[in-house]
Amino acid sequence: MQIKLRLTVLSFFQFYVWGAWLITIATYFFSNNMGTGVQFGKIFSTLAISSLFMPALAGILADRWINAERLYGILHILYGLILLYVPQVKDADSLYYVIFAAMICYMPTISLSNSISYTILKNNNFDVIKVFPPIRVWGTIGFIAAMWTTNLSGSKANANQFIIAAVAAILLGIFSFTLPKCPPQRTISKDASWIEQLGLNAFKLFGNYKMALFFIFSMFLGAALQLTNMYGDTFIDDFKHFPEYADSLVVKYSTIIMSISQISETVFILAIPFFLKRFGIKKVMLFSMIAWVLRFALFSYGDPAEGLWMIILSCIVYGMAFDFFNISGSLFVETTTDSSIRSSAQGLFMMMTNGVGAYLGSMASGFVIDKYYMLEDGTKDWPGIWLAFAIYAAVIAVLFSIMFKHKHNPTEIEKMQH
Repeated sequence: MQIKLRLTVLSFFQFYVWGAWLITIATYFFSNNMGTGVQFGKIFSTLAISSLFMPALAGILADRWINAERLYGILHILYGLILLYVPQVKDADSLYYVIFAAMICYMPTISLSNSISYTILKNNNFDVIKVFPPIRVWGTIGFIAAMWTTNLSGSKANANQFIIAAVAAILLGIFSFTLPKCPPQRTISKDASWIEQLGLNAFKLFGNYKMALFFIFSMFLGAALQLTNMYGDTFIDDFKHFPEYADSLVVKYSTIIMSISQISETVFILAIPFFLKRFGIKKVMLFSMIAWVLRFALFSYGDPAEGLWMIILSCIVYGMAFDFFNISGSLFVETTTDSSIRSSAQGLFMMMTNGVGAYLGSMASGFVIDKYYMLEDGTKDWPGIWLAFAIYAAVIAVLFSIMFKHKHNPTEIEKMQH
């Protein structure tokens, strides 16, 4: 199998095994009356807590001691085995620990998959900037395929979604052992400091003003992404409480409607090389933040009837919101850090987006929604919720445009390609 095709398979299933349940776990949780919004916030925060330490730890292991593709395979197999246990769980407290264990295994594989792809492509003399985005597109397609599988199989409100993810994850783990070797660099001398010996050099990046700001704003945008993942599907599903929308196809197939977001991603991923070269990293990231404002604001005013176009446009805008920061951010880290700490730096980027930021987003949103946006009949004030999120994203965009100083030089992108 050709190198690019093998990496495409890797990318597809990397996100298939997540997309099968990530968007629908809220529907599963609330449909089965497993607990409160605060409890769900805690469960969803396990993605964040595990990202605080596991991507960085896995990056250190891959940089220093174990082949990245082997570590990747082991983690996916463990992730799949843990998900197989989810159908046995009947209460919020137990679900918290099971999902936490699964996330400890899964979250580091996102940054590892990037590192593995970059390493294999470079070792085979491919242009990473041009070749990686089309490969990464298939990760988004995998996420979409998983969402459709879950919805069309009638699994969005039951535990079958976790079985679907588990089987695919175990197969992916086995497949990864067949990939070209990605051995650790082992460039550290015996006389190196303990920081270097432990592979913690990537944390020195916080000493650089521009990189520190980049990581801080990664944290804030990580919170925004978490809000979409947590509440997007259940927001549309909740329209079933209104008689005029109860029998709507939009409500019945809410997960498929949400998958428009990922379909949009496929377009914007392919546009990243052009936008980076034309506008530079700062403007591309700023475009992402503005897109987050639109994402939330359109949800605030949308509904399954006259306002359906707003929901659909919000899903289209999501492609820019997600890709223009996450994929461009990954490429930014890849091309501005030394090769000896590259896996660790990718893990650090993951830690700030899906770790610190996602934890703050999960916990704060669960508390705020329960306290300020729960109506007397037990339903949620979704227009108010999404408008509050839009204001949050707008504040972040303004602060970023003022504080992040970066002058675009088109030749920098050309250098990235060689």
